[in-house]
Amino acid sequence: MKIQESAENYLETILMIRERKQIVRSIDIVRELNFSKPSVSVAMKNLKEAGYITMDETGRIYLTDQGEALATKIYDRHVKVSDWLTSIGVPRDIAEADACKMEHVISEETFEAFKRLAEKSL
Repeated sequence: MKIQESAENYLETILMIRERKQIVRSIDIVRELNFSKPSVSVAMKNLKEAGYITMDETGRIYLTDQGEALATKIYDRHVKVSDWLTSIGVPRDIAEADACKMEHVISEETFEAFKRLAEKSL
């Protein structure tokens, strides 16, 4: 199932916040992405309905196995693309911004070829 780029960004953000803080709440996502509370609330409802997250009675957000797999995949793409772009001379801030866009649009085949190239050059 193909999900929207925005959903992938939310899942990646949940993963990143969890790595830093262990606990993720909607307000953490609001602050991280600088989005409104209502926008994040709607997104969390949609991710929950799609089976990517669960929420407990205190508002803590957890990735399901399906959500974890997708978030990890997107984050891995982001890190590898960003690191490679930086290694070829792209300034870190530009590499991060470009990686954030590229991670969602390249096919699995292209990304695998990209990883092979990056491994040779790093």
